[in-house]
Amino acid sequence: MMNKMIISNLAHRPLRSAISVVAIALEVTLILLIVGFALGMLRDSRSRQAGIGADAIVLPPGSSNIISLSDAAIPVKMADIFSKLPHVAVVSPVVLKVSASGTLQTIWGIDLPSFEALRPFNYLKGGPPQGPDDILVDDIYTNGKHVKIGDPVELFNHTFHVAGIVAHGKGARLFVPLATMQELNGSPGRASGLYVKADNPANIDAVLYEIRNVPGMSTYVVQSMTTYLSTFTPDKYPMLSAFINIVIGISVTIGFIVIFQSMYTAVMERTREIGILKSLGASKLYVVNVILRETTLLAIGGIIVGIAISLLAGAGIRQRTTMPVDITPSWLLGAAGIAIVGALAGAIYPAFKAAQKDPIDALAYE
Repeated sequence: MMNKMIISNLAHRPLRSAISVVAIALEVTLILLIVGFALGMLRDSRSRQAGIGADAIVLPPGSSNIISLSDAAIPVKMADIFSKLPHVAVVSPVVLKVSASGTLQTIWGIDLPSFEALRPFNYLKGGPPQGPDDILVDDIYTNGKHVKIGDPVELFNHTFHVAGIVAHGKGARLFVPLATMQELNGSPGRASGLYVKADNPANIDAVLYEIRNVPGMSTYVVQSMTTYLSTFTPDKYPMLSAFINIVIGISVTIGFIVIFQSMYTAVMERTREIGILKSLGASKLYVVNVILRETTLLAIGGIIVGIAISLLAGAGIRQRTTMPVDITPSWLLGAAGIAIVGALAGAIYPAFKAAQKDPIDALAYE
């Protein structure tokens, strides 16, 4: 009986019910897409770093995780020094530069022979760069930007031409010759980081010890890739955790305000109905239960709509751009829980206000 009455109440005011559902759907979508984008970027960066094939990484003094690669502060000649150490097989210098033209892109300048010695590229089309203005792009970039072999790519007021398309998952999405990037970056003879491969995985600790004991290396960051990759988590990025909390806070506020306004107005409009219920023996708890059940039903509807929009939008973003959106089952449940809690919080005061109404005054209400 109660459930039938609740559904009738919601159907009697379709516009208000629809607005409430849309508001909660917006709350869920905001959480899933923005958090999914942030976590997707982090997961994607970690995956691509792991795909390089290095055993260790050398970063400039004072560096910490991926932010460290923003400055080209390591002399490339150090690569020659490290390559002569007993257990070092390959040392590959990399220069990183970020382009905000169109979409945010990270472009790497690489020394192709040493970079491929870490782990070879899987060429899907074309081949290695043959000149200073050639560029390699991965298949995700190709799908998002719809480029093909020979097409021009504008970066940093410089025109490159696509020489090869490679499988994604190895460092960046765009690769240009090291010397070209050094020139564009104004850092000749410098690198953002050095990737190191040991002669045997069992000798990684020995490699780290050897590099750290090279004169002048005491201030540099020298880590195994296992240690380095372990920093690619949200809790290691204070700003990311704060950003996620802010997004959740804004989303909950949206849901709270809309539900509060909707249910408060509904209580005011249904004063006489509440009076009839109480005159028939309905307890305060019964009235509160009716209001909260209505809110829960609206929240469930909004959650379903929000998840559907988020999944469709995420698929569209991945299809049309190079941006990863990582919508995980844990965040689907988390967003649903947050939406329900926010909605119920917004409905508590209207529910208790309805329960406190005097049945005689409510019946006399016009």
